Amino acid sequence: MPHLEIIEILAVGLLAALVLGFVSHRLKLSPIVGYLVAGILVGPYTPGFVADPNLAGQLAEVGVILLMFGVGLHFDLRDLVAVKGIAVPGAIAQILTATVFGTVAALFFGLSIGTGVVFGLSLAVASTVVLIRCLSDNDMLDTAHGHVAVGWLIVEDIFTVLVLVLLPVIPMASSAADGKEALTILAAVGIAVAKLAVLWILILPIGGRIIPLLLSHVARSRSRELFTLTILVLAFAIAAGSAIIFSASVALGAFLAGMMVGKTKVSHQAAADVLPMRDAFAVLFFLSIGMLLDPGFLLTHPVFIATGLAVILFAKSLVAVLMVILLGYSVRTALTVGIGLAQIGEFSFLLSQQAQSLHLMPDEGFSVVVTCALISITLNPLLFKAIDPVENWLRGKKRLWKLLNHRAERKAKAANDQTRMALPRKQERSLAIVIGYGPVGQRVSAILRESGFEPVVVDLNVDTISNLVYEGHLAIYGDGSRHEILTVAGIEKAKYLLITVPELSNVIAVVTTALDLNPKIKILVRSRFLYAKPILEGLGVSAISFEEEEVAKAMTEALAREVGNGER
Repeated sequence: MPHLEIIEILAVGLLAALVLGFVSHRLKLSPIVGYLVAGILVGPYTPGFVADPNLAGQLAEVGVILLMFGVGLHFDLRDLVAVKGIAVPGAIAQILTATVFGTVAALFFGLSIGTGVVFGLSLAVASTVVLIRCLSDNDMLDTAHGHVAVGWLIVEDIFTVLVLVLLPVIPMASSAADGKEALTILAAVGIAVAKLAVLWILILPIGGRIIPLLLSHVARSRSRELFTLTILVLAFAIAAGSAIIFSASVALGAFLAGMMVGKTKVSHQAAADVLPMRDAFAVLFFLSIGMLLDPGFLLTHPVFIATGLAVILFAKSLVAVLMVILLGYSVRTALTVGIGLAQIGEFSFLLSQQAQSLHLMPDEGFSVVVTCALISITLNPLLFKAIDPVENWLRGKKRLWKLLNHRAERKAKAANDQTRMALPRKQERSLAIVIGYGPVGQRVSAILRESGFEPVVVDLNVDTISNLVYEGHLAIYGDGSRHEILTVAGIEKAKYLLITVPELSNVIAVVTTALDLNPKIKILVRSRFLYAKPILEGLGVSAISFEEEEVAKAMTEALAREVGNGER
């Protein structure tokens, strides 16, 4: 039927994405794989229904805006600051290495230097969506290893945003022949950076004062529709203004809009209202990317695709692992980061698409990026399952294990030795061992100090432990489930053990080890779900704080206060 192209895309495309996304999920793969395959099926290179790729691309732009708005909404500089010592130098080294390898590969297959740089950058940046999904599925998101991986991705996200702004300069640089053109290029870069600075000032410092007032005023109207509409207007208006006025990408504008709204008191409500729409339109983004892939390309360019996968799965992952180890972190953290980065996704598509619009990326290069994304996203959840076997295998190779862990052990030993020497001087106060130094662990430690206890923090973040020891606190680097770590922490003389990490498997391991060393110690633990209660009580835990139960109590108490104030 005429004039129903958009309806057809939404009906048929989203149906195919739903079915194949569900199949991917049941196969323990990322749903993104299903969305990309769905795009291939409704694209022009396969028989049957063919969606309009131009309309699909326009709908995908909506997905890009909402996707980047969501990234900005949850972006917090404090997450990066906590692991800046490893995330910043590590991400920069990994991006540069992958870009060089990708550029060399592109040149080998006859592409230009400008195309090679963009191709290399596309292979260098991993998918935040895929990483967080894999970390969550493996109970690693709230671990020290997961924090490092996420911080690394934040650096990559910032870098990608800057590249999207500066990408139009590359065609000029690739054709430069003399000093005059070089000056023109420098001027163009300077103008682009100046525009970015003005945009940043207008949106964050200035908009950061006006927008909270606007959102608070709208929120007081108690109209859900008006509030949601206001959030959407901010996202799309700032994204469009960034592109039209400042020649930046809509992705950058949406990202800055998200950062601005994320600093307001109503950010959680904004996320609740907008992010479901983001997820739906993000599906259209992946769907439109899949439509551009010709399945026959796999047969005609197998060597090019294999080379791209080698850069993603081996080159950049190996560099990431080596950087983590050289910076003094454990093999476990290195494996988590290395495997977490062994894929590419949405940001690679954004870079490739913008490069295509600038005639920097030919169809051949774009198809390689899409194909490598599809394969690497499919493999990534499987690679995460290999972390434990690989770590155990490395432990069995004593010389190799010692070589890989040398810097981490030396750094940890220095901090642990200081704590070991300081422990006897501070035992006039009752000892309490705190496992984990995330937001909960930090608050618990502060309350313990105020209450006359001497907390001994045990954590797997070397920088955290070093900073605590430097500030004069007792802290031990290591895994709290290991006998030698709890012994150094003073488990035999401690009265209390507080486990602030929520993963049940980690809690069980720590509790078992602690009671083996000190059967009389009182153990207080944090748990996400109520189903863990009989398991933990059976182990001998003294008290359990359930996140589900605490939220229910807080909501009930808030309701009681409202009822007491006469509001029914």
